[in-house]
Amino acid sequence: MPQPLASHPESYYSATAPIPAGAPPLAAPITADVCVVGAGLAGCSAALHLAERGYKVVLLEEQRVGWGASGRNGGQVLPGIAKGQAALERLVGPADARAIWGITVEAVKLLRERIARYGIECDWVDGHMQVANRQRQIAELATEQEALARLGYAGTRLIEQGELQGLLATRRYLAGLYDPGGGHLHPLRYTLGLARAAQSAGVMLYEGTRASDYTVAGTTVRVRTTGAGATGEVRCQHLLLAGNAYLGSLAPALARKIMAVGTYIIATEPLGEARARELIGNNAAVSDLNWIIDYFRRSADHRLLFGGRVSYSGIEHFEVVGATQARMLRVYPQLAGTRIEYHWGGYVDITMNRAPNFGRLEPNVWYLQGFSGHGVALTGIAGVLAAEAIAGSAERFDLFARIAHRDFPGGAALRRPALVLAMLWFRLRDLL
Repeated sequence: MPQPLASHPESYYSATAPIPAGAPPLAAPITADVCVVGAGLAGCSAALHLAERGYKVVLLEEQRVGWGASGRNGGQVLPGIAKGQAALERLVGPADARAIWGITVEAVKLLRERIARYGIECDWVDGHMQVANRQRQIAELATEQEALARLGYAGTRLIEQGELQGLLATRRYLAGLYDPGGGHLHPLRYTLGLARAAQSAGVMLYEGTRASDYTVAGTTVRVRTTGAGATGEVRCQHLLLAGNAYLGSLAPALARKIMAVGTYIIATEPLGEARARELIGNNAAVSDLNWIIDYFRRSADHRLLFGGRVSYSGIEHFEVVGATQARMLRVYPQLAGTRIEYHWGGYVDITMNRAPNFGRLEPNVWYLQGFSGHGVALTGIAGVLAAEAIAGSAERFDLFARIAHRDFPGGAALRRPALVLAMLWFRLRDLL
C-alpha cells in the first residue's frame, strides 16, 4: 500500500496556501531528456524553462513541492547576492561582477513576469528597505546607493531618520535605503504556482521520491530513486541537482561546499489593517544591515512576520519563539503582549564566501546551490541559466561557475564548532 506523503511543515505559509493533492512517487523506470532533483524555486524554475523549450523533464522531490527553504523563507525579494557587490568584484573582477549584478536585476523582473504570466496569487507587494541601526551603517547605506547608481540601478532613495520614523513605528533605526524595485511575497504560494506552471508545460513531477544515487556512462545518466516502499529509475541525458541543503549523501563533493544553517520566523496574530499600517507605513519588506539580520514585513492579512534568529550550531531545540520575539520587541516594543500564532524554521544553505555556487560535476551533471539566504529571486534566474546551459548556451551560467569556492574547514566533526566561533566575532561586531 502506498505510504502517505509527508505534509508541509507547520507555518503561517502552509496554513494560508492552497496545498494541492500530492503528486505520485516514482515507482518504475522512466526516460527523460533532463532529470531535476529538488522541487524548490530553483528546481521548479529550471524544469519550467526546459519544458517550455521542448525538453522532456522529470522533477523529483523527496518531500513536497516547496517543502524546504523555498516555502518557508522570509519572502523578501531584492537584486544582488548575499556577498555584496564590492566583495563580488574582489572574487571575479569588475566586469564579471557587473554582469552578475545585471542577471540578479533580471531575476526580480523575471519573478514579476512569472507572477503575471501564470496568474500566481502570492500576495506580491512592491518595495524593499534596508535600515541602519548604527551610526557607521548610515554611511554604508550612502555608499550602497552610490554603487547602485554606478551600476545603472536607478530609483533608490535614502531616507533620513525623521522621515523613517514616520514610516516605521520604531526609534531603533537611524536611516533607510528604499528600493521600489524590490518587494515581498508569500513564498510557498509562489513556489506552488511555479510547480503548477511547470506541470502545465509538461513536466512530470514525482513527490515523495528521493534520488538515492546516480551513475554517468557517457551521455547517459541513471538516477535511482526510493519512495513509498518502491524503487524507480530515471534515464536521462542531463541531471540537475537543485536540492541545496537537503541533497544529503547524493553528492558528497557538493555537501563540503555548503553548510546548513537554521533560520526562524514568527508571525503575530492579526493586528488589524490600521495597526499593521502604523508599523510599516509603506508596506515594504525591511531588513537591517547587521551580520545576524532582523527582517520583517506585513502579511496580506495584517500580521507582522519577523525573522531574526539563526542557528549555526545545528542545535534546533532552543527557545526559538522567545528568542525571536525578544528581537521583535527590540524593534517594536509596543507589540508586547501580542500573541505569536505561528513559528517555524528550517535550513538554508550558505557557502564560505556567501556567493552562490553553480557548476558541473560531470559534463552532463549540473548543480545550483549556496544562495546563502538571498535566493527568492536569484533561484528563479538560476534555473533559467541552468536550462540555457543544458540547451547549449552556458555563457551566463559560467559567469557564476567561475566564482571560486572552498570547502568548509574541519571536516564533518569540526566544521560547525569552527563556524560557531567565527560567528561570535560577527555578533560582537553587530553590537559596536
